[in-house]
Amino acid sequence: MGLRINDTVPNFTAETDHGTIQFHDWIGDSWAILFSHPKDFTPVCTTEFGAVAQLAEEWEKRGTKVIGVSVDGVEDHKKWKGDIEKVGGAKAGFPIIADDGLEVSKAFDMLPAEAYLPDGRTPADSATVRSVFIIGPDKQLKLSMTYPMTVGRNFAEVLRALDGLQTSMGKGVATPANWNPGEDVIIPVTVSDEDAKAKFGEFTTVLPYLRTTKDPS
Repeated sequence: MGLRINDTVPNFTAETDHGTIQFHDWIGDSWAILFSHPKDFTPVCTTEFGAVAQLAEEWEKRGTKVIGVSVDGVEDHKKWKGDIEKVGGAKAGFPIIADDGLEVSKAFDMLPAEAYLPDGRTPADSATVRSVFIIGPDKQLKLSMTYPMTVGRNFAEVLRALDGLQTSMGKGVATPANWNPGEDVIIPVTVSDEDAKAKFGEFTTVLPYLRTTKDPS
């Protein structure tokens, strides 16, 4: 059965280029983003890791730890980081999990249980290890998205989604399509007009079930 929203994410012990981690302990009281890749030294993935490195200050502002996972070993990860930093123009200070045994990829349902890495493998053998998981401090999955190998992930969208999650969970609101921080938010239908006025002040009724108010954050 696949990992679903609000499921507690798998806990595991793994080697990274920063040493051994126990995943839930590593998350601690932070938000966390785990982003996976099918192989080191691949062009699209290198640009993506570079993009994550460029956003280091943004992750920190949001109390969020980021960690990569790739189906290669620690030594490859250490060498790959030189390329990542060259492409991204920023230090890649986050750890990368060495998932050469596929334990993490299988635990997060990115590969079937019977999957293995053949000799002389190519990225196509682990092509589905291309997901992003946003995890709350409660260790529950809040959002996931999966891309094919040929389409680079938009980490500005990952950041926007993280902002939406932190705003909605922290303030008891929802966010509309294409929302960005500072824009109006949606008042949940479970909140009465009277309670909405007490909690949010002025609001706009667009439809009986669609009420908007200023971003409370």
